[in-house]
Amino acid sequence: MDEAIETTTAIIEETVTSAPDIVKEGEEVMDAIASGNVDTSIMADFGKALLSYLPTVIVAVLIFIIGKIIAKIILKIIDTGMGRTHIDKTAQGFLKSLLNIIFTAFVIVIALSTLGIPMTSIITAIGAAGVAVALALQNSLSNVAGGFLILFTRPFGKGDYIATNGMEGVVEDISIISTKLITPDNKVIYIPNGMVSGSTVINYSAEQKRRVDHTVCISYEQDLKKAESIVRSVLEKHDLVLHDEEHFARVSALLDSSVEITVRAWTKTENYWSVYFDLIEQIKLAFVENGIEIPYNKLDVNIKK
Repeated sequence: MDEAIETTTAIIEETVTSAPDIVKEGEEVMDAIASGNVDTSIMADFGKALLSYLPTVIVAVLIFIIGKIIAKIILKIIDTGMGRTHIDKTAQGFLKSLLNIIFTAFVIVIALSTLGIPMTSIITAIGAAGVAVALALQNSLSNVAGGFLILFTRPFGKGDYIATNGMEGVVEDISIISTKLITPDNKVIYIPNGMVSGSTVINYSAEQKRRVDHTVCISYEQDLKKAESIVRSVLEKHDLVLHDEEHFARVSALLDSSVEITVRAWTKTENYWSVYFDLIEQIKLAFVENGIEIPYNKLDVNIKK
């Protein structure tokens, strides 16, 4: 086994060393073709040099293939490890993509260095490419930074109902550039992550329960305590209202032509809209059944002669 390793190493060293010779032979052949004086001996020498360099190319290809296989195995191990943590699924996908790019770049660098290309040249080329990409995408860097903040601070996750920048909807996807929302009327909104991370975000799905707030008005001629009792009765009878939380129905304002009653009840977050609309309907029906008047706006006009 050790002898095989030593032999392989010797072949790699020999072929890498011969790379400059192949380049030199190639230059001589091109000069001969350009001058019209093609020497068969030059062509033969070039062919021999090319054949001697062939094992290096094969080794480089094998290094790339084996490196990709090893990188895939490492990514699978990392994926299994992240699956046991509480990292958001979207963040996991982004991390895997980033690590895949890093591993691929590392394997390519090793393969190119095997072909005899100086490591400093490879690093310089990668650095120049990085600078060019950074300049081309400078306006998007704030979105990339915002994507990092969102993925790792986790103010919201996929499936949460949020509101930000005057828009709201269910989070469908969080990429490194933008956040995708699906609105209640099934519109798709893409918000740049720089705007999301730099503004206020309301996450309606963060807690397991929410409070439903309503205001109802009755006329001044109606029995105030009776109206409050009717509202509390509606809250107590509703199956989706959390009865371990205190119900609230009290006068909150004396308006120009009506008395305002504030109504508050708690429910599970997923039942919020059902309870919201149910209470409007059921309170109205209960007031009608018990003769409680909900007044129209009134205006008294006094005429002086």
